[in-house]
Parts: sequence; structure tokens; C-alpha cells
Amino acid sequence: MSTAAARVAALREQLARHDYRYYVLDDPEVPDAEYDRLMLELRALEAAHPELVSADSPTQRVSGKPGTEFDEVRHGVPMLSLDNAFADDDVVDFDRRVRERLKSTAEVEYCAEPKLDGLAISVRYERGEFVSTATRGDGTTGEDVSANARTIRSIPLRLRGDAPATVEIRGEVYMPFAGFRRLNAEAAAAGEKLFVNPRNAAAGALRQLDPAVTAKRPLAVYFYAAGEWRGGTEPDTQRRLLEQFNAWGLRTNPETRLVMGVAGCLAYYRALAARRESLAYQIDGVVYKVNRRADQDALGQVSRAPRWAVAHKFPADEALTTLRDVEFQVGRTGVLTPVARLEPVMVGGATVTNATLHNMDEIERKDVRIGDTVVIRRAGDVIPELVRSLPERRPRGAKRIVLPATCPVCGSAVAREEDEAAARCTGGFVCSAQRKESLRHFASRRALDIEGMGEKLIDQLVDRGMLATPADLFELKPEALAALERMGEKSADNVVAALERSKHTTLPRFLYALGIRDVGEATAASLAAHFGTLGALRAASVEQILEVPDVGPIIAAHVHGFFAAPANREVIERLQRSGVHWNEGPPVARAVGPLDGLTVVLTGTLASMTREQAGDALQAMGAKLGASVSKRTSYVVAGSDAGSKLKRAQELGIPVLDESGLAQLLRGERP
Repeated sequence: MSTAAARVAALREQLARHDYRYYVLDDPEVPDAEYDRLMLELRALEAAHPELVSADSPTQRVSGKPGTEFDEVRHGVPMLSLDNAFADDDVVDFDRRVRERLKSTAEVEYCAEPKLDGLAISVRYERGEFVSTATRGDGTTGEDVSANARTIRSIPLRLRGDAPATVEIRGEVYMPFAGFRRLNAEAAAAGEKLFVNPRNAAAGALRQLDPAVTAKRPLAVYFYAAGEWRGGTEPDTQRRLLEQFNAWGLRTNPETRLVMGVAGCLAYYRALAARRESLAYQIDGVVYKVNRRADQDALGQVSRAPRWAVAHKFPADEALTTLRDVEFQVGRTGVLTPVARLEPVMVGGATVTNATLHNMDEIERKDVRIGDTVVIRRAGDVIPELVRSLPERRPRGAKRIVLPATCPVCGSAVAREEDEAAARCTGGFVCSAQRKESLRHFASRRALDIEGMGEKLIDQLVDRGMLATPADLFELKPEALAALERMGEKSADNVVAALERSKHTTLPRFLYALGIRDVGEATAASLAAHFGTLGALRAASVEQILEVPDVGPIIAAHVHGFFAAPANREVIERLQRSGVHWNEGPPVARAVGPLDGLTVVLTGTLASMTREQAGDALQAMGAKLGASVSKRTSYVVAGSDAGSKLKRAQELGIPVLDESGLAQLLRGERP
């Protein structure tokens, strides 16, 4: 027994060394046949002595039965996202902010590395032994993909040398181009569906319910950061951290470099961009990290992104294709949106067949015609955009795009108001497209929050003539619902119960749910606070509605016109007869407090609280919440994934606050 145990230990040590040299150093020292011989011997010994099998044995890379779902794992330290830089000026601004916060005029040393287009993971080791692997998830909680991660050879099951009591190592799972091509060749030979790009193939492989399937996929990992760290001494620079990873047997990207200041960052970016096509894996930019970890700690983070790092993205991928046709889609408010139907083309690693054309003004400005050769741009998961046409390649007979005179869904007249880019179907609820979108909006989480009333169910109900207005929702019977496709009695009962729960709401939510044109959540809240009751709002004149803070002539006209329409009044009365109700009271006096006179716009995702909580707290201190950014806006509070409002604030020079700035406001201070 002691002889077998000694031989098992020796074989595991040899195989671990060979894995390290092959998968980490890319420098194998034995041929594959010798590696296979050692593995077979180890398997035979473990089969004869099952008591010697351990979790960190190379034979246990694939073990266990296929699962049915992934458990949740809470990260010891949140996995942060990165803010993006798209232009050189963005990098200059990032470096300036770093130096200002560090109160330094000296050039900052950065650790620069490729930004892989893969799937972020966090691998947890305890006393050097592999414990678990989780995906990023929402940054705080991810999915447990440990069984699948164990199959990836570049993830060691035991760290080499001394390791902390606990350490989380962050990295990126990816699929090399060679493996991706091989995988698709095998799929094609078997008559199976091909993968779109290496990133999708890698993400799909890691989230397989059967680890044996994952094991057959050519996945690899590069590690680049640490999360929770307990025990031992942490390296004092990003570069030394990566060197420690290498010593533990963890792969780090060999393209990583130390650079000085903005000039060094941009030189690295351009050099890597020039070699991008020759790399063995897919990247979509580079990442700059302040090298000194003490400086990283001093800089801290904003919401879910660190202040000490930024992702400098490569320009959006573009491709040429042919515009085959243009179709007009109808939205909730009747707006007709032209959608380009394209000859399928690969852009940014995905097959693109459709692209947005926005509106007729955009079509005329770009001089786009059916039959044209066009440039399509796609960046990441952003909706593909038709950038421009190439008139020099225009074929004879290319057709001009004409706005339809009637709605393509219901046949109602199409109207285009003066000075508006949008054209609209005038059919209202007569138009099934508008009905469906309006009903989805009414049932959505931020409106009446009718659980189970999803897109497919609404489509069925409208198509079968069972649903035309929001009031019809509360007249649905469980037996009628149960007869629908993919429903059944239990699902039908759940939907009816959800409808019953949704009957009690608030006046702001009800106003928002009605889908009045240009009335978002902030405006609905302002209307409810100003008038107090629905009756008072319904009876108000345009001039009285204009007295509501931040409501201008256009919105006032839309609100007044909505409540003046007999059909809308009838729907509201039917909803009330069905039992839909809300709390009402006298008009709410605007709070007077330390933030009196300020107008604040919230955008993006906040880490410390929800946007609703932040808005309530700001209003309680006297601030007004703005629905859009204008010259009258005092501050814009921007969380992660902030969009057009942040850009508009920057264009107008409106002060932009992170969550520390929001905290100042909530203390009654004005940054």
C-alpha cells in the first residue's frame, strides 16, 4: 500500500509538472505518448486503490454527473467592471484624473495588457488547493462553474509553492482561434450548428451542464488580478502580482508590459493593434492599470469600476455588404423605425443581417438606397449600425427608400409632424403592433409589474383577439389562459394571481404604465406629486400642467390630449371598475432642504443603492429629479453603464458625480 501511495504521488507530481510546462509555459518536455503513458499508469493505480483518489489528482479533471443548473457563488471581493476609453483623449483624461487624485505631477507607471474577448471568472484556492470557480455574474454573485473549470488544463488544481490560506484569482476564459476553427470543422463534419465566434463558443462551453462536454472544448485561461486574499504578503505592484501568479503555475499574458505615462500607453495600444490579427486569440482592446497597488488603493473605485484602470477599446469592427430591403417596424407610441435587411455578413465576430436606420432624416442624410453597398459597424453587443453607403458602387435600378403612407401593420395613415424626425402610425390601439408594445409596457416591472405577463403571452392574447387594451387584462379568465400554448392550469392560475396583486399600485406607477407619450418615470412622479389625484390631473388645463416642474409645452400638450381622448378615459374607468386602485392625497408640497434649487439627473447603475432609493433621498432633501439633461441641470450622477445622458452632460459641461459625489449630496453638501 505504501509503495502504491508513493508511486501515485510521484505520478501526480510528474503530470502536474508536464501540465505546467505544456499549458502555462508552452514548452513541453515529453512527447504526448509519454504523457499518456503516465496518465494510464495513474488511472490504473487509482482504480486498484480507490482510497488514494483525491480531488487534486489529474485524473479528476472530469468527474461527476451532468447537472441541471448552476448554484450561486458570492465573491469574497466584488468583481469590478472597467470603464471604457474609445479615443486618445479619453486616455489623456484618465491619466489626468489619476495624477490629480494622487496629487502628483510625475508620470504614472502603468501595467498594460491585452483585453481578451472572453468570459471573466474567479478561481478560489484554499491552502493552495482548487476549491471553486465562479463567473462574474452581477459582480457580487456569479454562477458556480467549478466542475467545468476543472476540465481546463491551464487552471491548476493545486498551486505550486507556498500560497495564502485563501486567494481568489481572476482571469479570462477564452478559446484560441486554432481551437475554434477545429471545433467548427468538427461541427460541420457532423452536420451540427457552427459557433458564431470564439467568445460565444468559450462562454457556451463553460456553461455546459455536462463537464464531459466542456472537457472536449479547447479552452484556455489568462489570469490578471486577485480578489480576496487572506494570509501571506500581497505583492506591492501589479507586475509583481503577475510574477507571483506565474510562480504558482497560473498563466499570465506574455504581451503584458510596463509603460510610462500617456505616451507609453498609446504606444503600446498602437503596437498591439498593428499585431492584432497575428495573435492566437481574440482581443477587443487593451487595459491600462496603475502599477503600484498602494496607488490603486488610494484611487479606489467608482460604483462598480476602479479609478485605477481603464479599457482602451479598438475601433468598432466594420464590414461591407448589400442593402437588400428596408422594412418599417412600429413601436409603442406608433413611431415607424426603418430597419435595414442586409446580405448576411460577419461583423465583430457575429453574423449581421439587420441594422438600424433610425429615421427618414438619417436615410436622406446618408443617401441610402436599396441595392447599395453599405458599411456596417458593430461594437461588442451594440445594435449594428448602417454607417454609410458607397454611391460609387451603386447599381443601376437602386431604389430610393420611401416612407409608407399607411402603417405596414394596421393600414392606418402615417403622419409626420413638422420639425420631427419621427413618423407615426395614427391607428393607436387599432394597430396590433402598438397594442402589443403598449401592453408590454403596462405590464412591465417598473409599471404595474404583472409577473408572468411576458412578450409571448401578450402576443398570443392580442393575436387571438383576447386583449386590446390594458383594461382587458383584468377580465382574463384562468380557463381561457389555460387553453393557450405552453400555459396549463397552474401557469394560468399564477398569471391571474399576479394580475390580482398588481391591482394595488401607486399613482406615479399608474401614470407611467398608461404610456402617455414622453412621460417617463420622473415626469409621472412629478405629475402625481403636483396634482395629488388622478381626477385633478384629468381636469387640468394645459396651462395648469405647465406649472409642474420640468414639464414643458410639448409634454403638457401630450398629457392633456391623452386625458381628453374619450377612448383613454373609458380604459381608465374600466380599470377602476376592475379594482385597480392607488393611494391618493392632496398635492405634495415640494420639500425644502439643503439641496433646494438643485436639479439632479440619475443615470447608470449604482452600487450602494438603487436609482429609485437615490432619487427618493435626493427629493427628500429638496432636490428636483430631472428626466433629461439640459442647461438647467445642476448635476448628473453617473453609475456604471451610463449612456447618452452622461454624454450629453459632458457636451454641456454639466458637473458629473460618481457615488462619492452622490454621498456628498446626501450629506447636504454641494460638490
